Amino acid sequence: MTMNIGSIDRILRVVVGVVLIALVFVGPQTPWGWIGVVPLLTALVGVCPAYSIFGIKTCKRK
Repeated sequence: MTMNIGSIDRILRVVVGVVLIALVFVGPQTPWGWIGVVPLLTALVGVCPAYSIFGIKTCKRK
């Protein structure tokens, strides 16, 4: 799979993922915070399946 997530997009995904996971331990402590694993994993891998389906790329072209 080709990378389709740019650097700013990756940073935002990491921040959102960490905040959502932190809610599991600090905030309302509901299991919904574990949904933060999804943006965190897509940021670490650099590929978003939804972007692939819709043909979106936020990374610079080589």
